[in-house]
Amino acid sequence: MEMERIARWAFIAFVFIAVVMGLVLGYMGYNNDPNYADINGWLTLVLLVLGILIGLVSITVQEVQPFLIAAIALIVASSSNVWLPLDKIHGLLYWWATQILSYITAFAAPAAVIIAIKGVLKIAKD
Repeated sequence: MEMERIARWAFIAFVFIAVVMGLVLGYMGYNNDPNYADINGWLTLVLLVLGILIGLVSITVQEVQPFLIAAIALIVASSSNVWLPLDKIHGLLYWWATQILSYITAFAAPAAVIIAIKGVLKIAKD
């Protein structure tokens, strides 16, 4: 039970990190900071690894379906260009929205893949 509680807080912390870093790197991308590409790559890698860890230890059987539906919604929203009108209001808003969603997706997608694989293995075992 203690591991589940730790995993829940870790999940919340990782989403918070994704939002904060989305704001920071969105600002860097908007200003054409030369360090943007390197930091973006490393942060995405870190979030991918953390997503894998959460997928391995965090999600309970009751949470599988809601988590996978939410992950699908995030992936679809991040792959579409729905945020483009924000660029008409102010370019920074567009960068913030796309970066935040990108980092949350970079974290949630690998967790969803791990959870889906675990679900398929459970179905195959039954």
